[in-house]
Formats: sequence, C-alpha cells, structure tokens
Amino acid sequence: MGHIKTATQTGLGFRAGVQDYRLTYYMKDYKVDVHDLLAAFRVIAQPGVPAEEAGAAIAAESSTGTWTTVWTDGLTSLDRYKGRCYDLELVSGEEGQYICYIAYPMDLFEEGSVTNILTSIVGNVFGFKALKCLRLEDLRIPVALLKTFQGAPHGIQVERDKLNKYGRSLLGCTIKPKLGLSARNYGRAVYECLRGGLDFTKDGENVNSQPFMRWRDRFLFVSEAIYKSQSETGEVKGHYLNATAGTNEDMLYRAEVARDLGVPIIMHDYITGGFTSNTSLAIYCRDHGLLIHIHRAMHAVIDRQKIHGIHFRVLAKCLRMSGGDHLHSGTVVGKLEGDRAVTLGFVDLMRDELVQQDRSRGVYFTQDWAALPSVMPVASGGIHIWHMPALVDIFGDDACLQFGGGTLGHPWGNAPGAVANRVALEACILARNSGVNLALRGAEIIKEACLFSPELAAAAEVWQEVTFEYQAVDTI
Repeated sequence: MGHIKTATQTGLGFRAGVQDYRLTYYMKDYKVDVHDLLAAFRVIAQPGVPAEEAGAAIAAESSTGTWTTVWTDGLTSLDRYKGRCYDLELVSGEEGQYICYIAYPMDLFEEGSVTNILTSIVGNVFGFKALKCLRLEDLRIPVALLKTFQGAPHGIQVERDKLNKYGRSLLGCTIKPKLGLSARNYGRAVYECLRGGLDFTKDGENVNSQPFMRWRDRFLFVSEAIYKSQSETGEVKGHYLNATAGTNEDMLYRAEVARDLGVPIIMHDYITGGFTSNTSLAIYCRDHGLLIHIHRAMHAVIDRQKIHGIHFRVLAKCLRMSGGDHLHSGTVVGKLEGDRAVTLGFVDLMRDELVQQDRSRGVYFTQDWAALPSVMPVASGGIHIWHMPALVDIFGDDACLQFGGGTLGHPWGNAPGAVANRVALEACILARNSGVNLALRGAEIIKEACLFSPELAAAAEVWQEVTFEYQAVDTI
C-alpha cells in the first residue's frame, strides 16, 4: 500500500516563509488615532539594517508579529491589532540614531494594568539581535485607557488638606545611617527631626525587616515619635514607613498595621517591588486613607544610559497610573543624576493635568491625564541649606524637599539641623513672595536669614564648600 501524497496549498491564503517586517509594519502614511497608545523609541540598528526595517521590527515584535509568517495570522484581523511604525526621525548630530514612532491599538492592553503595558511594549523586543541599542523615550497613553486606572491614592491637593500645610514646599529627611540602628534609636532620630520643624522623615529604600530592626518594632517606635512631635509642635507629622516586603501578603499586612497605628503615610519601592504590587497597595491606601510615598530604587539601572533602556519620564508616567502620592524625581543640584530641562519635563508629567509636547524638555507627546490625581515630586540626594533657593525656584511649592545628611549632619544634632532647613525654606518662600529673584539672590537670602537663626548659621558654615558639579549623562 503506497503512502498518500499531500500538497500544501500555500497559494490559497497562506504563504510560508520569511519576509521583511517593513512590508507589513512600516506605514508612513498611517493617521494616528486618538485611541492609539503611542511610543517613541530611540533606535540604533545593527550595520546593514535599514531604519524602516528596524522600526517595523519593533512594532511587529511588540505587538502581533514574529520572525516568520504563521498560518494563524488568518484567524484574526492583523490590521486591527498590529503595531505600526508610522514615523522615523533622524537624531541630529548622531550617526545612525533614529527616533522611531509606533502606534499601538488600545485593545492590545489590559485595562488598569501597567504590568501588561510594559510587558507588551518592552518585554521582549529589547533583546532583538537586529537592534544594537534601544531606548523607550516616551509614551502617550490614550484617555480612554487612562480612565481604567485609579492612579494616586489621594494626590497633591488632598494631601495638603490632610496635613493642613499650604503655601510652601514640604520638608523631609531620610534617617541615617539607613541600616544598623535599633528600632528605639531609630525612633529617637525621627522624633528629633520632626520636633525641629520637618514635616516628614523617611525609611531608607533598603529598610525593610532585618535582624537589627524588625518592621513591627520600627513602626511602633516611629509612631510614638510622630505623636510626641505632633503634641509638641501642633503640626501634623509623618514618617514614610516602608511597607515593601518579600510577598504581597506581607506588604499589605504592614500597610494594615500602619493604618491601625493611625499614621498618615507609608512607603513602597515601586520598581523593585513591581507594578502589580504597587497598584494593589495604592488601591488599599485609597480605601483606608493612607498616603503613599514612592521610592524609585533601581531606576538608574534602567534609565540612566542615553541610548538603551527606558527613560525615567516613562517610569514616572507608569507610576502616575499605578498609584503614588509622592515620587522621587532627582534634585538637579544634588549628588544624583538630573539635567534641569529633562527633570522639569517629567515633573510636569507628574503634577499637571495637561502637558503639551515640548521637545526642549524631552516631552515627545501631548499628554491629557484625564483627571488622574497628581503626584508630588520629591527632591532628595546630596542637598543642603545652600541649595534651598535653587530647589524652591526649580520645583515650586508642590514638592517635598528631602534633606538626609543635610539634616542629620548638622554639628549640633538632628533637631537643630531640621530648624536650619525650616528657616532656610521659609526665608526663601518669603523672599520669593516679595518678588525677589531666588536664582540671582539665593546666597544673599540664606546669609541674611543666618543673622537671626544660629542653627542656620552653623549649617551654612559646615556646607558652604560642598558641591556636586558633574555633567549629566542623560541630556536632551
């Protein structure tokens, strides 16, 4: 008995084989739809790969395409679901470097899930061999998709109402040393800072529940410090109790204990902890009246290099969707990376209701936030009282200025360090409100304030020569 011979009817609707991505996914005449999610990628292709092919490959591999044609393409409508590379822009002064614009149909993404958005857009394509370097520069999230996110538990205005603090920046401090203190000594440090005039103190990003200080002990001693300082100053005080944990269950339980203690705010590391965990915690915080401070530990691994990774403006947008009332944003003038124009661009994206396209600040798309609550930027990292005029000038009132070493390093102790920062801030606010140019007369303002604050004068003497003058790596 002979074998039955069969023929593959590829010509009747499916043709097996490999074809260029650009034949299907590069569409320079495509008209962007209001419901599309838009992405801007910085691309350097491997030698011999045309820009159109590189852009189309990104669109394909981050949506419906793969390296070969597959017969199951005929079971769906690729034109409805595929990503499209619709524009390529040569980067001025950079050989072989392009900004590639891709439009994704909104139906590719699960509602209310930052995790799904990032898994789709950057989850696999960054390892594609045809691309030498790839960086996600910006996203435009359509309003219809934004309305499926809760966002921040409360936002800037509600936070101010809860704290009863208006007309100035908020002041904070990370307790140092971050690791090694006992819970009792940690609480003592918190109390001294808060009674001296700070609004907040903060756990370090790596303070969780270690052998030298278990989380429950820290929560109890810090709560005691908060209530004692409040009774003495008549001001609402807070400490960012880090609820980040090894499991979601432990994280939420720590948040529950913080709620039961009656403290106003907790903290989460949103990148190392993950967006799913962060969104769950943000929902819990809104339901139970807690503010949430977001630390960005590990961000520079992802965002610092100019030609590969994900820009922080994208991570900031993702946080605004996932949920957080505060987010670390760099200082411009301190010890951490931060170009002024770039920083102001993503600070706008954190705080404003509508942000217009502004390439001078690195904003590639106009973003309507559709009433999603605003996020307060936190300037932290190597700052002290001489930086105060610049910080007030750069960030304005709706920011938290966080002095760790710039408080605890005061020669007279934590409380005098907090007094020095509070006096410096209020002197700058008074001068600004009187029409003084802080950028031009900042040092003069601090020197004048030193005449009636010995705490500030001592701080000014200690830090007068301390600067961090390094060129930013990530610029426009």
